[in-house]
Order: sequence, then structure tokens, then C-alpha cells
Amino acid sequence: MVKVIGVKFKNSGRVYYFDPGELDIQAGQGVVVETARGVEYGDVTMGVTEVEEDKVISPLKPVQRVATEEDIRMRRYYWDKEKEAFPICEQKIREHGLDMKLVNVEYNLTGSKVVFYFTADDRVDFRELVKDLAYVFKTRIELRQIGVRDEAKMLGGLGPCGRPVCCKQFLDDFRPVTIKMAKEQGLALSPTKISGLCGRLMCCLQYEESCYEQMHKLMPKTGKEIETPDGVGIVVENNVITERTKVKMTAEDGTIDIKEYPYEELGPGAKERALERAAQAVAEPQQTGDGFTPLQGAGLSRQRRDRGRQPSGQKGSPKPAGEQKPQPKGDKPQPKGNKPQQKRGEQNQNQNQNQNRNGGKGNREKPAKPDAPVPKNEAGETPAPVAAPEGGTATVPFSRKRRPNYRRRSFGPKTPGGSGEQKG
Repeated sequence: MVKVIGVKFKNSGRVYYFDPGELDIQAGQGVVVETARGVEYGDVTMGVTEVEEDKVISPLKPVQRVATEEDIRMRRYYWDKEKEAFPICEQKIREHGLDMKLVNVEYNLTGSKVVFYFTADDRVDFRELVKDLAYVFKTRIELRQIGVRDEAKMLGGLGPCGRPVCCKQFLDDFRPVTIKMAKEQGLALSPTKISGLCGRLMCCLQYEESCYEQMHKLMPKTGKEIETPDGVGIVVENNVITERTKVKMTAEDGTIDIKEYPYEELGPGAKERALERAAQAVAEPQQTGDGFTPLQGAGLSRQRRDRGRQPSGQKGSPKPAGEQKPQPKGDKPQPKGNKPQQKRGEQNQNQNQNQNRNGGKGNREKPAKPDAPVPKNEAGETPAPVAAPEGGTATVPFSRKRRPNYRRRSFGPKTPGGSGEQKG
């Protein structure tokens, strides 16, 4: 294991390893290191870490020092100088009539060297241009020709996916990308669809290439006859993403149907395997997480819901002893028909409950109006009042003019009458 730190420079997405020595360097600090381009300023992206020796290119260059305030000031100063040098170099290129495109300008930390990056289709004779630039900047001049991919890496930008280009963010180096990768992934072979900002094939085509190669080995080949659970058919298309295969089936009457199956269900013995799965599904119904089948679970939930609920109209279901329906305030008309009389003990219990509910006032009977007309039947006769059962009260037949008193529950303040009853 070797102790290293990760350093990233301005125009590179790659992280370089350096030897920290005895320095205690943390991520986010700046360091001064020596590279092939000279003394440069870098940002630490990874603190002191131990890595395996096979991941490090020996020998490691040591870190000269942790960046000071003077180093940071010099770095910003030469950044401003780079912006001034760029238009001057473009003007000199036009004066010499050279077929080249200036991409970027870089100063090293001490300002002893300036590098001009450019792109060109052919080789360019820039010897006279170097002399003019050296006369203007009074320092060492270097012109370096780069490719279109390096240009995209330096300048950056947004790719077709809407994210910053990979080469600017994290790619260490460029790996070869071929048109075969686009064909295996079923992409449209249009240059505008599979090309990046640099005009070359997108680097992301190689990310999923290994997965597509593995799935193509497992899935049946297109145009080959294969056995399915419904018979023998011809493979039409393979979808690597969903791992399903489309098969063209020909019926006995000559009709053609295209069906889709998971690729694991295809092959010799596919029909027998489908029958075995169907028989197993019938013998062992699918269970839920509680260990019950969906039908059993529905039945149990229905039982729990109806537990303790008595259906309306069902007779003969006894009520628990001592459980009586609370009596409303005031007298309520008794329904017609014979009804078993309550025992005296139950009557006293109901009366006590009403007294507790009314604050000890008990049931108050509302006196009938003296001028209320007595209802008559169709023959014009006055019906005889219904005899009250023993221990009960007499009731008057229902009529539209004299309606029974119904109690309305209210949570507001009580009326002066004290009972909160609604007058009919």
C-alpha cells in the first residue's frame, strides 16, 4: 500500500496521484506540484489515502508545498493574463494566414511558460507565429495541436442527455468507440443521434456494451425457429432492456400472430414447462405476506368488519344482559302492537340514567295544548284512545296537526325550558 493524494487541475477531469510525504493535506486545499508542463497549482480532491501499488504509476512525484496566499494570488493573476493573451494570438494567426483554430491558453504558476492549444485538419507550419508571440509576451512559447475530443474536454458543454459532457467531468482518458456498439444497442444510425459535441461517436455508447454483449449470448438469435409455450415460432426481435423476445406464430388456418415471451421460457421443452407451472399454480395458490390467499384474506377482512354487527330485520338474536337502549329526553310515543312490558327494576334503571343525563331533573312531560283539535277518522267519528299498558303512558294516534315530539341532539346551550326539546 502507498500513501497518495488526488489532485485535479483546471482543464482536466482526471485525478492525478502525488506523494504527500510528511505533509498533512486535506481535501479542498490547494497544493503546488511539478508536472510535465512545469510547476502548477492543483486542487486536492482526495486527502491522504492508502491505495494499492498496481494502481499507481511509479515513480510518484512529490508535493512541493501546500498553496499559500501568494500562490493563490499568482494563480488569479495569470488567469487574467490568459484572457488577454487569447485575442492577441488569434490576431497573429489571421495575420499569418494559418488554417488553425485557437482553443485555449494556459500559463504555468510562475509565468515562465505559456501554452497555446489549437486544432487543425492538417499539419501547420507555425514557426513564424512562435517568433511573433515570443516577441510580444517575452516568455517561453509552446504551441500544441490537439484533437476534437480534447477540445470538447477543455471547453466543456452539455451533451444530448442534458448533463455536462463526461470527458469534462470524470473520464480519465478516451476509449475507442465503434459503430458496432450502436448497432448492438438498436440505436438509429443517424450522425445527429449518436454523435457528441465533438462530432465523434458518444463515449457513453461503451458504458452498457458489456451488458448488451452478455444478453445477446443468452437470448435466441433473430430469424431462428424456437419452441414456445404455444408452439413453434420464428424469433422476430429481442429487447435487451425488458429481456423479452417477440416470436411470430402461424396458426393452422394461416393467420399470423406475434407474441412476446420472457427469453427464459423459450427453448426445448417450453410447452411442458408452462404446463408444470400452471399445475403448480393451481395446487399451490399464491399467498400473501400474512400466509393467506387473497380469497381467504378477503373473507377474513369481511368477517372482522361484520363482527359485532347485527343485520336489520333478523330476529331471535339475544342482546347482552344489562344492555339497554338509552331513553331520549321527554316521552316518546310507543309504537302500536303488543310489546313486552319492562320489569320494574329496568324501568328504575332507565329513569336513573335519564336523571343523570339531565342533571337530576328527570323526564319532563310537555303539556298538551288545550285548544288542539282531536283528529277524526273518515266516518267522522272520534277514535277511542289507546289503552296504556300497566306502568306506561297513553298515546294519541298520529296526525299531521299533532306530531310526536322528537328529540334533536344539540351540543349548544340549553333552552330556558331545560329539556332542549323541539316544539311540534
